[in-house]
Formats: sequence, C-alpha cells, structure tokens
Amino acid sequence: MFASPKAKQWIQTLQQQRAFFTTDAQLRDETRTFPLEQIGWLAQNGYGALTLPTCYGGAGFSVTDMIAVQETLATFDGSTALAIGWQLGIVGDLYEKKLWNDDLLEWIAMEILDGALLNRNASEAATGSPTRGGRPQTTAVQDGDFWVINGHKTFATTSPALRYFIVTAWCDAYDGICHFLVPHDATGVTLNKTWNTVAMRSTASDDLLLQNVRVPLHYLVEDASMPRNYRLNGWLLHIPACYLGIAQAARNYAVHYAKTYAPNSIDTTISELPNVQIHIGQMEQELLEMRHFLYSVARMYDDETLRPQLTEELGAAKVKVLNGAIRVIDIAMRLCGAHSLQMSCPLQRYYRDVRAGLHNPPMEDITIMKLAKHALK
Repeated sequence: MFASPKAKQWIQTLQQQRAFFTTDAQLRDETRTFPLEQIGWLAQNGYGALTLPTCYGGAGFSVTDMIAVQETLATFDGSTALAIGWQLGIVGDLYEKKLWNDDLLEWIAMEILDGALLNRNASEAATGSPTRGGRPQTTAVQDGDFWVINGHKTFATTSPALRYFIVTAWCDAYDGICHFLVPHDATGVTLNKTWNTVAMRSTASDDLLLQNVRVPLHYLVEDASMPRNYRLNGWLLHIPACYLGIAQAARNYAVHYAKTYAPNSIDTTISELPNVQIHIGQMEQELLEMRHFLYSVARMYDDETLRPQLTEELGAAKVKVLNGAIRVIDIAMRLCGAHSLQMSCPLQRYYRDVRAGLHNPPMEDITIMKLAKHALK
C-alpha cells in the first residue's frame, strides 16, 4: 500500500518464505530457541543491508520501506522481526546522521554487506532503561593503544548472531558516556543466557559480560561530546511496525477461525453472527487507525521538507500502535473464546509478545508527558 517497488519485491520474497519463518515459531517460543537459521537467511540475503544507503552498496530503504517489510516479517514471527529490526534501525540512523567518521562508516558498510549484524547495548540492571539517563556502570579505560572495557549489559537482543556490539561505557577521559564497537569474538566477551521472559522469548536478549575486553582506540565510535537527546530518529519506527505485524497476524487468525468454526448450535459458521462481526469490525477499525498513523508519520520523516514539522509524532505513533495492537489481540481472543488460551493457539503467543513493546523505546509515560508539554507551550 505504501511501500516502494523495491520494498514490495522484498515483501513478495518474504511471503514466499512464510513457512520457513512460521513453521517452528511456536516451538522456538516454548523452548526459548533463537531463530539462528532464519536470521542467518535474512543476513545472507541482504536483509541487514536494506537501510544501508545505496552509495555504500546497500538497498537504500526509506523508513517507510523499512516498516513495510518489518510489518510483513512480524506477521510470521514477532521475535524474528524484532531481533533483526534493531539492525535496520541502527544502520539507517547511523548513516543518515553520519554518527561515525567516514573511514569507520566505509569499513562497517563492507562488514554489513558481508552479512554482519550489530546492535546497541546500553541497558544495565542498575540503570534501568537507558532512555531515562542513568550512568552506566560499564567502564572504558585507555591502556596504551587500546581501550579496556569492563561491565555487564542486559537485553543484548540478537546476541548469538551479532558480529559487533555497540556498547555504552563511562569514560573518565571524556567525563561522560561513550560508545565502543566491540567484536563478538573479542577476548573477554561472553554471553550469559538469562533471557527467560513471557514475551519475545526467542530474541535471545541475554546478558553481555565484558571482562577486560581490549579494543583499538579507533573503536571509540561516539564520544561524550556528541549530543544524544535532540535528534529525531524515525528509524525507531521499526518497533511499532513489529507490533502492527503481530496484531495483523492475530486478526488474520481470528477471521479464519470465524469463517471456519461451525458449532452444531447454529446452521453456519460463527462469522454470520452479529456479535462476531462486531469483533471483526473493531479489529479492522483499530488496524486502519494504527497503519495510517504509523505510515503517515514515516512518510513525513522521509520527506525532508516535512520532517521539521514533526514534534512528538514519532513517539506518539509507537504508543498508538502498541496500545492498538494490545486491543486487537484482546478482541481476537474474545472472538475465539477459550480456544485462544490453549498453548497450541498462536493467539496466546501474540498476546504475550506485544506486552514486550511496553518496555521498548520510547516509553509511554515520557511520550505522554512530552505531548502535554508541547500542548502547554
């Protein structure tokens, strides 16, 4: 509906691979198994380079294109979509803002084209959400031609498949928080398999342990002098795109159930019942509102003449889509009745997975407060 021809081609490719992503999604959820094969296929086929600009060899996807393919992928498996989505968002933001020096951008582009995946790792148990401004306990100290990094990070999503971590650490030399590129295979890097939540169980958002990890000086990729909070970042819309896709999957399941379930108390399927049709109509209304809000904000961001008009729409889009997704799945489960509570029914997985979005940035309370302050100016 909103995607460019190149994004539509990728959507078609993903649709052809639907079974590859969906067949074992329930088993992966039950066993907390990371979709290594699926993420590997995406990386090997260039999905991780979709938001890399064309001048660096990537596909040059816009934010709108990104959310279109992410929404599609999330209808198959939310954990897979969220895990790979961080790559798309980080790469898009990194090259749009030119956050690193030219040599590093050229080099990491070659790595991305080679299938490398990377993610930012800022969360720590003691600081809570990094969006709230806590000082990391992870430290980086210069020792000759190296930085020595020590710390313990949480929520290292996609960790088994990452080639690089972008780690925040307190650096006395800069009297502030700096960002360091840490290779997965560096000595002293270990993963502690702690991820055992009710939602997004297959994302492998485990703990990252850094014990005297030595990286070259030029792996300090963003120092404390760079402002972090003023920048609009439309690439974070990969997050609500994921939850929109999960909501769409719930709607699809519920509609199929309504069209095929025919209890012997009636002469047709339950799709003919007025109360069931009301449920379906409510889901459609929510999805229309979510999709149009999300994509209109994305298109405003992509249009550099309209982008300056954005104030709090990016955060509001995430809040709207997430809460809408929660409502859609609730309605779908009401439509399907007690069947939706069976562990074999995907609705219960969708119900759990969307709850994770409450804890993805931006946080709802911060967004609502910003909207209020903007209104009160």
